[in-house]
Amino acid sequence: MLKVMRKHARYFYVLFFIVILSFIFWGVGTVDKTGGVEIVAEVGNYKITTDEYWKTYERIYRFYREIYKDTFDEEMEKKLNLKNMVLDSMINERVLLMAAKDEGITVTDEELQDEIARDPAFMRNGFFDKSVYLNRLKLSRLTPEYFESMKRQELILNKMRQLIELSVDVTDTDMNASQAPGNEQLAMLMNQSSLNEKKEKVMQSYVEGLKKRIKIKVNKDLIA
Repeated sequence: MLKVMRKHARYFYVLFFIVILSFIFWGVGTVDKTGGVEIVAEVGNYKITTDEYWKTYERIYRFYREIYKDTFDEEMEKKLNLKNMVLDSMINERVLLMAAKDEGITVTDEELQDEIARDPAFMRNGFFDKSVYLNRLKLSRLTPEYFESMKRQELILNKMRQLIELSVDVTDTDMNASQAPGNEQLAMLMNQSSLNEKKEKVMQSYVEGLKKRIKIKVNKDLIA
């Protein structure tokens, strides 16, 4: 079980959208908004507060509990090194935000509105309903301006991820595997798994390269 969990946990994409979701609800700390609170990590001009960290940690902890049920106990959590895994993922997201800004990646107002309008949470009878949208944000204690700002960051990160993935090659071997006679479904699954691993390696390599050029300070005592 632990081997399966480690394999599941090592992929960048397992935590990618969970951490982004935390951006939407908790925001991204900057040098101008942290005040006197405790700082777990500084990534360039971004700061990760203890409050942001623990809220994200709890979200990811629940994610694993839902998957592995009672087998995901305190001992398993320690073996998985979940605390450090969450912090590393949060740092990686900040690094990608900085890279996206350097690349000039933006999201237009039209793209933002289209994405929000397609969200089932804001629909009534299959169509976007502004009153549902506003009521849901109000229940979450979010203003439309704040939510849309964080949603824009989510879309920017998605664009950055897709840009990096463009460098992943689909080899002739992969293509042949997907076209192999017999068990086509198994071949397709193996092909997709191989492609996902390639994407993971490219993403991790890219992020690690960026981190070598960015000033990063971490205080792990705050999450011990």
